[in-house]
Amino acid sequence: MSQRPLSPHLGVYRFGYTMSLSILHRITGVVLSVGFLVLAAWLMAIAGGAESYARMNAFLGHGVIQVLLAGWLVSFVYHFANGIRHLCWDAGWGFEKPQARRSALIVVVAVVIVAAVLLYLFFVPLAVSP
Repeated sequence: MSQRPLSPHLGVYRFGYTMSLSILHRITGVVLSVGFLVLAAWLMAIAGGAESYARMNAFLGHGVIQVLLAGWLVSFVYHFANGIRHLCWDAGWGFEKPQARRSALIVVVAVVIVAAVLLYLFFVPLAVSP
């Protein structure tokens, strides 16, 4: 029997950007799990009444938390876009190297554009007219 590894690992493949997107997909999944805990706390604050909602909004308005919220938003956009790419793979589409590289580029460009628009919409205050 051959002494090859039974399953592929980093020692077998050259590290490429498609591999980094796969690793980032797993990382963003973990990051989103923590973010959903914050979402659940926010929903519980809403259910708890005006006072708990005001405390939670004050907490979420802190600068460090705002940075984390922005990170969770970008993580969600990336995980969603790359998840669509994985669904295409599950359907048997896009396995060839050129197709996988092109879909990786599409995911990155889409994430940059969509995340920038959403970050602008959620974090740039609207000008109030007099």
